[in-house]
Amino acid sequence: MKLYIKHLIIALSFIVFLGFISCSDDDDNGATSPDLSTGTFAKGADVSWITQMEASGKKFYNAAGAEMEGIRLLRSLGMNSVRLRVWVKPVDGWCNTEDLLVKAYRAKNLGMRIMVDFHYSDSWADPSKQAKPAAWTDLSFTELKSAVANHTTEVLNVLKTNGITPEWVQVGNETGNGMLWDDGKAEDYMKNYAGLNNAGYDAVKAVFPDAKVIVHLQNGQDNGLFRWLFDGLKSNNGKWDVIGMSLYPSADDWKAMNNDCLSNMKDMIERYGSDIMICEVGMSWDEAETSKAFLTDLIEKTKSLPSGRGLGVFYWEPQAYGSWNAYTLGAFDDSGKPTVALDAFR
Repeated sequence: MKLYIKHLIIALSFIVFLGFISCSDDDDNGATSPDLSTGTFAKGADVSWITQMEASGKKFYNAAGAEMEGIRLLRSLGMNSVRLRVWVKPVDGWCNTEDLLVKAYRAKNLGMRIMVDFHYSDSWADPSKQAKPAAWTDLSFTELKSAVANHTTEVLNVLKTNGITPEWVQVGNETGNGMLWDDGKAEDYMKNYAGLNNAGYDAVKAVFPDAKVIVHLQNGQDNGLFRWLFDGLKSNNGKWDVIGMSLYPSADDWKAMNNDCLSNMKDMIERYGSDIMICEVGMSWDEAETSKAFLTDLIEKTKSLPSGRGLGVFYWEPQAYGSWNAYTLGAFDDSGKPTVALDAFR
């Protein structure tokens, strides 16, 4: 109940906040008006931490030092989309369905496009861990597929009931070795992974037929990984609309990684006929000029893909600053202002 009240207060305060601001960006210092049209190139950010940061007292400021709501600030910097993760039953409540709705509602009211990122876990799902939610640990494989479908359906129906339509939905997060281990560990049970993936895919399409479903892998520069995983899915009748990639270079190797990522993107298009989305990028916040060059180049490379197959680029939690949760790859400085890295999105 306390979490519900906390998030309700956040949501209502934002509604009030909207009533006091102009719908125009003209009064934002250095503002850019992004193209918010569905189907245009997505310039976005994963902002899933934002409500938790606000609750802890974190504030966000534009270049002139004026305090701004964080998503609106990113919009003024040229971003047109947000990515939001959702966990099944997180211990502290953050990134659950209710918290997702709060952030999605705010983004919708700013005209932002939305990607939903299902982790199918109670906490982080990534290449090193793909733990089942606690409530799913004793399920049979058939029951596990039903749990994936039911959870996906329930979360998306909450959005639908509130008039929110995501443009993209990820079924799993960085699933280079599958998800919901051990049942869906791809190196051991590729067929099972394909079945779990398809349970999520079909559930998405049943609620939002026009949403593009993303299968998202880490290490966008690693063509061998992508061929192995998507060949495995394809041979087991796996379904997807978009191939998603993460890319986290250092200041020293970004040029080589971008080139390798471009080659991989082109190969994925030729091999599978898939659209491509760069779902996560990041670089150390104190390498801002280098980060700007990296992002500018990656955006250009993604836009250059044939037939508009490159759908967009999303920065992962750029608004995180001050070593929030020990994360240092954001794009804000220690005073809570965006660095020049985000100029790449203008």
